[in-house]
Amino acid sequence: METVLTETVFVFNSLKLIGYGLATLGPAIGIGMACYGSCTASARQPEIAGRLFVNFIIGAALIEALALIGFVLALII
Repeated sequence: METVLTETVFVFNSLKLIGYGLATLGPAIGIGMACYGSCTASARQPEIAGRLFVNFIIGAALIEALALIGFVLALII
């Protein structure tokens, strides 16, 4: 009986980490799309590249914070 419970806990913990791994795809795609948009916008209008860079860094930090929150939740639950 104890081995079944231990295996169940192991499978549950493994699935949490797999779920977190899949959840990191969202922020990764989001940062990639934001970087692409920032690069193309600064190529079209170089005079606003400074403002775009600041907005990109703030957006990337918020996206990365969501990924870190997912990591913490995967470890807590």
